[in-house]
Amino acid sequence: MAEKITLGQMREMTDAELTAKVAELEQEGHGLRFKAGTEVLANPMDLRKARRSVARLKTVQAERARAATAKAGR
Repeated sequence: MAEKITLGQMREMTDAELTAKVAELEQEGHGLRFKAGTEVLANPMDLRKARRSVARLKTVQAERARAATAKAGR
């Protein structure tokens, strides 16, 4: 599992960095799920951490999209 990223750090990232990090963590999650199906994982909690990190990153992206829509609508 990659280093832990706080919500504050996520909000400081650019849109491109967020997209890249989401792709990286989704790829890691796919690999972990495949590995869990074929062998015992060293730390099964990594699956949950990866999934929740992706959800947090997508939440930050949605917040930005909502803010941009609201700003454009004014």
